[in-house]
Amino acid sequence: MFIVDDIQTLRARLAEWRRENLRIALVPTMGNLHAGHHALIEHARARADRVVTSIFVNPIQFDRAADLAAYPRTMEADLAQLRDLKTDLVFAPASETIYPQGMVHTTRVVVPQLAEILEGESRPGHFAGVATVVAKLFNLVQPDVAVFGEKDYQQLLVIRRLAAELNFAVEIEGLPTVREADGLAMSSRNRNLNEDERAHASGLYACLRALGDCIRVGERDFDRLQAQTMHMLSAQGLRPDYVSVLDACDLSVPNGRSREIVILGAVWLGRTRLIDNIRVTLMDSYLSPIIRGSSAAGSTPDTQPSTHMRKHT
Repeated sequence: MFIVDDIQTLRARLAEWRRENLRIALVPTMGNLHAGHHALIEHARARADRVVTSIFVNPIQFDRAADLAAYPRTMEADLAQLRDLKTDLVFAPASETIYPQGMVHTTRVVVPQLAEILEGESRPGHFAGVATVVAKLFNLVQPDVAVFGEKDYQQLLVIRRLAAELNFAVEIEGLPTVREADGLAMSSRNRNLNEDERAHASGLYACLRALGDCIRVGERDFDRLQAQTMHMLSAQGLRPDYVSVLDACDLSVPNGRSREIVILGAVWLGRTRLIDNIRVTLMDSYLSPIIRGSSAAGSTPDTQPSTHMRKHT
């Protein structure tokens, strides 16, 4: 396994592989690896001849300095896991390597509309940071395929749009969320939960599943279902940020043509923020009517109205 922290060495190694006509996969991470990352890397291994895993805690995607400082750095443990997973190359650059002009005045990539709702509303600038570093990694590695987890569903759609609109010749593949035994989505942030918080954390997934079950049996008053789910989350000791039912293709308001929806939720547990989502296929017999409150009346995907229930404090 090659461990590289500079661009020149990275490009030289990649050039050797390309001369051999080897297919290259990229798995971007911020380290603090867990079984969810393992699944991404194993999938990448099956889809390519060589796997590049990046470890970079991207400072410009954090909206709060305290969150950046608190993010776990576990490089030695991460490298041991990556060796066991037979990763071919680890790219672990310093911030100065990725942002040589500094972070304040660096050029940023902005994906409009899609990146402005949900997580984009809760964490201003977050997706510009994500899109910027992913664009840089695509330019540096030039992978044939890049693998991301569906737990960060909105991020996955942002990256797909980024790749399509900036003409990156890379296949974007999303993998289903890997979960703990009680349903909690695996996340590096889970390690910040204390024992009591961890006991309540699976409530997010349980509430999203309950909402999904209602939709599967034909309920279509999404505004009411979202409000009920917010109350359920609060009753389980969680502090909800938002719950949203949207078209899974582009996070637009569901309509009579929608064939699959995604239910997204975000909550706080103490100082830890958790996100999750589930997708629901709409059977033909359930497609009409789609009922929404007045906030979405007459809306179109281009205007991106408020399409979710958010708690205001």
